[in-house]
Amino acid sequence: MNLNLTSGIKMPDHQLRRQVIALCEKVGKPLLKLSTKDYVDNGMMHLVEQFDGKAGLVNIEVFNELQHTITGWPGGKPDADDTLRPERALPYPKRVIVFSPHPDDDVISMGGTIRRLMQQGHDVHVAYETSGNIAVGDEEVRRFMHFTNGFNTIFANGSDEVIKHYYQWVKEFLKNKQEGDYDNEQILRLKGLIRRGEARLACEYNGIDSKHIHFLDLPFYESGKIEKLPMSERDVLPIIDLISTIQPHQIYVAADLADPHGTHRKCTDAVLAAIDEEHNRGAAWLDDCRVWMYRGAWAEWDVADIEMCVPMSPEELREKRNAILRHQSQMESAPFLGNDERLFWQRAEDRNRETAKKYDALGLACYEAMEAFVEWHR
Repeated sequence: MNLNLTSGIKMPDHQLRRQVIALCEKVGKPLLKLSTKDYVDNGMMHLVEQFDGKAGLVNIEVFNELQHTITGWPGGKPDADDTLRPERALPYPKRVIVFSPHPDDDVISMGGTIRRLMQQGHDVHVAYETSGNIAVGDEEVRRFMHFTNGFNTIFANGSDEVIKHYYQWVKEFLKNKQEGDYDNEQILRLKGLIRRGEARLACEYNGIDSKHIHFLDLPFYESGKIEKLPMSERDVLPIIDLISTIQPHQIYVAADLADPHGTHRKCTDAVLAAIDEEHNRGAAWLDDCRVWMYRGAWAEWDVADIEMCVPMSPEELREKRNAILRHQSQMESAPFLGNDERLFWQRAEDRNRETAKKYDALGLACYEAMEAFVEWHR
C-alpha cells in the first residue's frame, strides 16, 4: 500500500492561463484589456501568434477558462448543460464526503461550499480524521469540568460520585501540571470530547444530519505530542471502510500541505491511499467519483491552478464565520495559532476575499469572497 501519495500531487497544466495572468499582474490590467503591445513589450508575442496574431483572442480564451471555473453549484446543477461547468449535472443529488484533518478544517476551508451543497439537496457527510485533542488548552477542560460539576449540583444535589471524583481528579492534575508536561490519556480524551462537541455544533449549524458526522480518530495522531506517530495501514483502513460504504460521487480532501505540524499531509495521504486501494480492488463506484482538493488557513491555490471556485455573498461569508465560531476552543486560547496573530475565522475571510479580489482584478465578476478547489487525478 502506497502511503505517500501527496508527493505525487501535480498542479494542472494551465500554461497559457498562467502566463497571461502573470502578464495581467505585471502590467496592472484585466484580461480583456491586454493589448498586442503588452504582449510584445514583455516577450510574449509567441502567444499571440498562436491565435492568428490577435491578442484579443488570447485574452478571450483565458477569460473564458477562468469564467468557467466559477460556479454557485459545487455539486453540479441539475437539468443544466454541464459542458463548461466544473462539476457534472448528474447524478443528482450526489453523495459527498468532506474529509477534515482536524475538527474545524471543514468549515475553515470550505464552509461556504458545504452550506451550498446542503442547500442544494446533496447528501453530505463530514469525516473528521483526527481528534485534534492536543490543540485544546487546559482552561477549556477546566471550564467544562466546572459545568459538569455544576450540572451534578443542580440536578442531582451533588450525589453523582463519579462526577465528584473526576472533577477533583482533573482539578488536581491540571493544578500540578508543569510547563512541558504531557497530558495523560484521560485528559486527552476529555480534550477530544470537547472538539467533538464543537464539530457537532458546527455541523448542526450547517444542517448536516448527526448520522453523517464521522469521527475517525486516526491512530497516527494519538501520540499526545506535537510530533505524531508514523502513518500506517491502520490509518487507512477506517477510511476504506467509510468510502466503500458511502460510495460517494464527490470527495473533498485537504491539500494544505504547508500545515506546520504535518497532520494535513498525513491525513490526505491516508485518504488518497484508501482511494488507491479501492481502485486496485476494482471498485466500480470510483468511475463516477471526483476528488476535489481544498486549502485552508495556511495558504491558497494560485489562481492559474483553480478549477472550481465557489462564490459567497457577504451574508454567506458571515454564515461561514458563524460555523467557524462554533469551535470556541480554537479561538484566542488555541495553542497552535502560530506567528500569525489573526484568528482562524479572520484568516479564512481574508483568504477568501483575496481570491475574489484576484478574480475581480482580472476582469471577472466581483464577489465578496470565493472558495477555491483543484481536482485530483489518480
